[in-house]
Amino acid sequence: MIQKRIHKSILYNFLGFSLLFGQSYNYSVVMPVPDLSFHSSIFYGLDILEQMDFKPLYGKTIGVLTNQTAVNRNGVHLLDLLKKHPKVNVDIIFTPQYGLFADQNERFKIDGKEKYDPIYGARIVEIFGRNVKPPAWSVRELDLIIVDIQDTGVRFSTYLATITKLLEVASEWKIPVIILDRPNPLRGDRVDGPVVRPQFQSFEGYHIIPIRHGMTIGELSIMANEMGWIKDMKRANLTVIPMANWKRSYWLDKSEHPWIKPHPNLKTIRTNLSYVGFGLIEGTNLNDGRGTDRPYMRVGAPWLSGFHLAEKLIKLDLPGVEFRVVEYIPRKKQADKAIPLHVNKVCSGVDIKITDPNRFDPLATATAIMVLTKQLYPKEFRWDELNRIDMLFGHSQLRVFAAQGKPADYLPPLWLKDVLKFNEFRQRFLIYK
Repeated sequence: MIQKRIHKSILYNFLGFSLLFGQSYNYSVVMPVPDLSFHSSIFYGLDILEQMDFKPLYGKTIGVLTNQTAVNRNGVHLLDLLKKHPKVNVDIIFTPQYGLFADQNERFKIDGKEKYDPIYGARIVEIFGRNVKPPAWSVRELDLIIVDIQDTGVRFSTYLATITKLLEVASEWKIPVIILDRPNPLRGDRVDGPVVRPQFQSFEGYHIIPIRHGMTIGELSIMANEMGWIKDMKRANLTVIPMANWKRSYWLDKSEHPWIKPHPNLKTIRTNLSYVGFGLIEGTNLNDGRGTDRPYMRVGAPWLSGFHLAEKLIKLDLPGVEFRVVEYIPRKKQADKAIPLHVNKVCSGVDIKITDPNRFDPLATATAIMVLTKQLYPKEFRWDELNRIDMLFGHSQLRVFAAQGKPADYLPPLWLKDVLKFNEFRQRFLIYK
């Protein structure tokens, strides 16, 4: 596999940078894998490691950052595969936001106040919320950390931030990290949305990347490691086991791997696509479809007229999408950790139907809905009181634009410069064509 060299002296200034190319990374390694182009299947990093019979892990005490998405081509989970190898000792299981096996709580057992995996007796350590990075006691005995998580391809997923905090601790304790790469589910050749401005960085916008970044978790981790985006310019001993036969033009459903929800509300790959834009609705007082069977595919409120909104949206002639007026009542399900907005209230709104995922622009669609609703219902529509919209969007641009009353279709060109600059910048970190 051809690797690219990043020169140590490169400084990334998003609004103006120079490109310097070379032949390998300074702090990160992409493990060479056999040429499998003769085979029609796509092999994920886990599949490659499995073909190696997990030998790089033998004789080591391991920590694993994972969730329910870490399955091979046959739907078998990483932890179940590792259990077959007596030479592999899984001591700690780190879990990101939403936990591990979210729908299979029988996987856990409780001993006192601590949670364990009954297969290994491994202690489960959540690194989200109160503990945003692994505590020292959880890593001091580890020889190696493995990361296997299916990302959403959307910046406001917190998995990249969690991996970065893990790399931070790994660098402090000089523990090697191996990332088993998986596809960007929304193609790797599409970039969209503004880049986060430093004043709006958060755990949902941890790095200065666009909302739809078009990169894999392995590529993003290399970017963070090489650029010194880990806290205090730390660098980790990072190895990425790449995929074989994956191309940037592929959607996740191109592979034979099963769809496992990377987020409790992302039921399908089309929901994942709409989440690129409709995840921003969380920064408003609109219901975003959560509490119904169409999360991130529906928008409404008790004070809104779906007919009026749909009429305005249809006139915009947005590509790859149709709108249907709907009346519904959000309900809280037992498994829901958060109460849906306008729960148990009759809401009027619109459903979206993605007619062509290759043409559908989730950001243009969702921002148009918010801008139009602000214009149609200036007294009722509100942004989140803490201006969370700025954190999600990565910029105050959307909120300011909506206040100015300009046409909704004027907004997307405003982030075009960010898209072009980032697309150029990311080339040096891309593993796949």
